[in-house]
Amino acid sequence: MGWSGVGGGHGSRHPADTSSSSSFPTPRPTLGLDQTYYGQVLKKSADLQTNACVTAARPVPKHIRKALQNVHEEVSLRYYGCGLVIPECLENCWILDLGSGSGRDCYALSQLVGEKGHVTGVDMTEGQVEVANKYIDYHMEKYGFRTPNVTFIHGYIEKLGEAGIKNESYDIVISNCVINLVPDKQQVLQEVYRVLKHGGELYFSDVYASLELPEEIRTHKVLWGECLGGALYWKDLAILAREIGFSPPRLVAANFITIQNKELESVVGDCRFVSATFRLFKLSKTGPTKRCKVIYNGGITGHEKELIFDVNFTFKKDETVEVDEETAAILKNSRFTQDFLIRPIEEKLPICGGYTALETKVCLAFNSLPSENHFKSHYRSSRCGAAETNPTRNHETAGLITGLTQWIKYPGCHEQWCRSQKRLGSGVAVAVA
Repeated sequence: MGWSGVGGGHGSRHPADTSSSSSFPTPRPTLGLDQTYYGQVLKKSADLQTNACVTAARPVPKHIRKALQNVHEEVSLRYYGCGLVIPECLENCWILDLGSGSGRDCYALSQLVGEKGHVTGVDMTEGQVEVANKYIDYHMEKYGFRTPNVTFIHGYIEKLGEAGIKNESYDIVISNCVINLVPDKQQVLQEVYRVLKHGGELYFSDVYASLELPEEIRTHKVLWGECLGGALYWKDLAILAREIGFSPPRLVAANFITIQNKELESVVGDCRFVSATFRLFKLSKTGPTKRCKVIYNGGITGHEKELIFDVNFTFKKDETVEVDEETAAILKNSRFTQDFLIRPIEEKLPICGGYTALETKVCLAFNSLPSENHFKSHYRSSRCGAAETNPTRNHETAGLITGLTQWIKYPGCHEQWCRSQKRLGSGVAVAVA
């Protein structure tokens, strides 16, 4: 079993220098319950009490489904993520998985990046790391790789330095329903920013709450283990990203979270939760970027006809799309640059998709929504529908639900309506502004 354990087989090329770190990470204060919950209480994903950790965000491309099917059964059964966090354009990339658990996503990614790429998984639960390490040989042989391209480290995601993770060493960092388990979320994002290369991306799925969580929810053992007790108040993500230096969060997909336990429902009360996938980029601050016209060349595996970048932009092969300054900067300075022809806008062009600079990024086709009565009825009966659409009432829940969930269904709107919501005090128009 020479491939198992920390260190992989890359020697000095490996961005995780574990020689300076202890075999056992410095304990995180006050949080032993999540290790117990994931290491002992949960034995398989079917033991979960909510769908927070099993919600698929969007259809899975064929090549990713195949990679997931190649993952060993025990590894898959011990998977507790809240969405599929496998981004596009992965060949030869170096990827860090925060809270890698049993290694399901890591093993799928290790096949997708190829033998020249590498995947590192970091997890605080020793039992989960042991499961992941157990199957390194199995997967490398299945993929036909002569050299292992995956490593698992026992450590804390807010203390990546202790785990030996070096500065600017990864192209992509992913996280699947894990950041909510860390009290100091700012420290996690700062560490991610440190280890990402310039142009690198944090692509992550996590849980967000409609309000600042009260003590009763934050300290509830099961709600914490189910990813709800540590959920970030949804408005705070954009604030943290801006303070640390990331580009504004870009929403990829979102789903409501349902609770299949009446006792837990009573504790949660009026608070609502969604699982949402966002992408944040680390961009060099090199001055202003102009709006551009871009053409996708169809070169990304599994996305040859179109690339759904986020809820605002879908790029169809060989079609011209006008993009704002921020999107242009991302496409120019990230791994996506090789798959796009990018030119500054010199004259008005026919637009096949995307948004003009005058249109807001956080938007909602208000007139396209079902009636308010429909929302009220569905909301009462299922506890997982949309909130009231009257923006002057129930601001926090309405903001969470319409700003994330309905944004997915109706991504087009007019700036005038969004501005009116700001004047009325609704959180809708500032969901991830």
